[in-house]
Amino acid sequence: MNMIAAVDKNWAIGRKGRLLVSIPGDQKLFREETMGKVVVLGRRTLRTFPQGMPLQGRTNIILTRDMSFAVKGAETVHSLEALKEALKPYSPQDVYCIGGESIYRQLLPWCDTAHITRIDHAYEADAWFPNLDRDPEWEITAESDEQTYFDIAYTFFRYERRK
Repeated sequence: MNMIAAVDKNWAIGRKGRLLVSIPGDQKLFREETMGKVVVLGRRTLRTFPQGMPLQGRTNIILTRDMSFAVKGAETVHSLEALKEALKPYSPQDVYCIGGESIYRQLLPWCDTAHITRIDHAYEADAWFPNLDRDPEWEITAESDEQTYFDIAYTFFRYERRK
């Protein structure tokens, strides 16, 4: 399974239910990586999407403890066991965990690749991605040249779980 996220210098990913910043190059990478694939996300992350609707062109699986939650165009599961069952028909390479913080933390042990956009800035935040630089199980296997969007510098990294 894959994870995909944009993080700041402190591995922050959001504040007050929103992304820290919107970068077109990061959004393009996200679309390219996830289109036609399976995305796993939490209910609160779904709320941040346009009209709170699932992403088009992808199979959306929502992991939530809210037993009454349902949304058209997505499968809803209420436990990690149910998620495992829901993912059985799919190749792990075609599954992307897309957040938020709680979902990233729960699914990190299931993942072997993380596509991380590192933003060279520290934002005020209240949600974080696990710091893979401090985790000896993970290593950087690819890194782009530094990119810029106005005054925001960022770099794409691929982390892989050490074999």
